[in-house]
Amino acid sequence: MYAFVLQANRGTVKPTGNFNTSADAEVLHKAMKGLEYDDNLEEDICGDTSGHFKRLLVILLQGNRQTGIQEGNIEADAQALFKAGEEKYGTDEQSFVTILGNRSAEHLRKVFDAYMKMSGFEIEESIQRETSGNLRALLLAVVKCARSIPAYFAESLYYAMKGAGTDDATLIRVMVTRSEVDMLDIRKEFRRLFACSLHSMIKGDTGGDYRKALLLLCGGDDA
Repeated sequence: MYAFVLQANRGTVKPTGNFNTSADAEVLHKAMKGLEYDDNLEEDICGDTSGHFKRLLVILLQGNRQTGIQEGNIEADAQALFKAGEEKYGTDEQSFVTILGNRSAEHLRKVFDAYMKMSGFEIEESIQRETSGNLRALLLAVVKCARSIPAYFAESLYYAMKGAGTDDATLIRVMVTRSEVDMLDIRKEFRRLFACSLHSMIKGDTGGDYRKALLLLCGGDDA
């Protein structure tokens, strides 16, 4: 469901698209070879990371998520997450890694609803309290993508342009990689979440040929 790129600067995690099957993991491996990387990507991740962060990255890279909704496991998964965090002194990170790394997006959305009813907390709140560092960032990214990939990218674009300066790397990466995938959905979510259009924010935050290129990728104004 998700492809994550581990950058050289110690564990920056970026979703790069839909990552639905093990076939996509194979495509990613082949892409690395096509770029003349001799190393095995999984070996590189294992060498550069550690702990539960490494385990979750490897699970996501392998792309062996369950399919569909496992109705009989929804309550059990929600209970397991609750016992692993809010109900426990300390945190059982492995339970978060196992459930969030292996269940389908549709199943996880059901689990998140059950978790909210059971605990009174959104799963994001518990992850914020119970985890930290790179693992927290990766778990939150997985949750956001499970809820809505277009909303995740809309948020990424907004914060790339919000405030002083522009995160050009994120802005370019998302606009280029999503322009022919789900840009219309991203624009819709951007408008819903931030009460302005993606087109207008790009226009106000960039200039020159750079602006023109980004607006072409955006494709229209939803003002």
